[in-house]
Amino acid sequence: MSPTNNPSTSRSALVTLRLPPSSTANDPLLALVASLSPPYQTTIINNSKKEPLSLTSGPDTLTHRNAILRCLCGMGLHNALDTLGGGGGGSSSPLLLLGGHSAPSQNGASPTSTMAMAGISSWMSVASSIRSGVEDASSLLGQLDGYLSTRSYLVPSASATLADYDLYLAIVTKVSAGSGETSLESMVKGYGNTTRWLEQVGVSLEELVGIAKGNGSKVDVPTMPKGLEVKGRPLPVFFYGDEDESLVNAAAVSVASSGGGNATGAQKKDGAKAGGGKGSPAAAAASTGEAGGLTEEQKKAAADKRAAKAATKSAKKAKQPNPADTAAAEKDIDISALDIRVGKIIRAWEHESAEKLYCEEIDVGEDSPRKIASGLRPFYKLDEMQDRMVLVLCNLKARNLVGFPSHGMVLCASNADHTAVEFAVPPPTAKIGDRVMFDGITGEPEAENKVAKKKMFEVLAPDLKTDEGGVVVWKGKRSCVGESGESCRAVGGMAGAQVS
Repeated sequence: MSPTNNPSTSRSALVTLRLPPSSTANDPLLALVASLSPPYQTTIINNSKKEPLSLTSGPDTLTHRNAILRCLCGMGLHNALDTLGGGGGGSSSPLLLLGGHSAPSQNGASPTSTMAMAGISSWMSVASSIRSGVEDASSLLGQLDGYLSTRSYLVPSASATLADYDLYLAIVTKVSAGSGETSLESMVKGYGNTTRWLEQVGVSLEELVGIAKGNGSKVDVPTMPKGLEVKGRPLPVFFYGDEDESLVNAAAVSVASSGGGNATGAQKKDGAKAGGGKGSPAAAAASTGEAGGLTEEQKKAAADKRAAKAATKSAKKAKQPNPADTAAAEKDIDISALDIRVGKIIRAWEHESAEKLYCEEIDVGEDSPRKIASGLRPFYKLDEMQDRMVLVLCNLKARNLVGFPSHGMVLCASNADHTAVEFAVPPPTAKIGDRVMFDGITGEPEAENKVAKKKMFEVLAPDLKTDEGGVVVWKGKRSCVGESGESCRAVGGMAGAQVS
């Protein structure tokens, strides 16, 4: 029996998923997640009528595809698709489609998980832009290579998440039909990190397909588009850094001859010279892959050299100032570094090519209105945007969002999986341009460049939330505006929400 097909699984989190034929035919990820969903918790209606895609969970109905996917993988099914265990009857699901972050991110319990959930939402928006043609998949491959240089996956996780699968399928679907220079293999040449990610996510996706086939779902398990062919690679050879040069060159030749292909012609030539030709020990090491054959004398000399280096390093470290003392001397960063002001949306319109974005002109008390783009179309109708009083984070650097010059951020409260979003609004007594402060915290806002360089918003945002009464707080300190000192709050009273 599949881990997700267990009769003892809680039946209290029932959802109803309406799937039009076009969704299962054109959206393999949606079909796959639907087929992975526990049958005892999910009612799936294969819609032959022209009803749109929707997911009903209790009194709430979602119609946005990305929100539906996150809900299915998260709290909609009590995290059945985002946990390594904890199911009834001793079941242990091997699925972490939200990286294990769904439960820890509830009520802001884990700032890391909260930021990871926001990252999953953002990367899924990038995937949507690629599918719609707004973003160019080929140009993204190079950017991904740099981003993935210090990461295994798109967000902190031990395995691929919904964001990885969505972006992978968007890229592969767009470029897999190409050939020659436009083929996926040619386009990722030289991008080692992107190649590694594409291979790993492709393998993980096939593993998910295997799990889904044993789940007993009413939804046909989709066939995934073909990505990169996974190639075997030799194991790495490690050195301390003080070995004889001939051994290092011999190892490079060995890797190249076994298919690694990373040794240059000069390295191969130097390896042959330093080793003394075919019959030399270096050549033997290259042919057998054994590059560590040091004599006892060499081992002793290498050990002495390492000990001397370690002593020198310790002496240098002792002379250096304590980083903790330096950090303590610096001013702590607090919420006063952010310039949050009261604004009024004086004009709003739909972005011409991004399905999630509104474009706004907002009066924040400056000489001219700010132009800001906000991803609020799934949550608010256009007429609900007009003349709205809002909170605006003003000291962010201007940037282009799908071609629109955006300078600032409209602050909203949202739940953990970003399926519910509410404006954070000022009190009725607030005036346009008033700055939002927090109890007991004073200070002038930092410059835009410093906020960006020091990543101040990323540092401060995890503690910017709503309390149990829906009031905007930072580390429990109440927001206040103007002479009255009244607080800002989520317009619908959403409690325990992240504000960003």
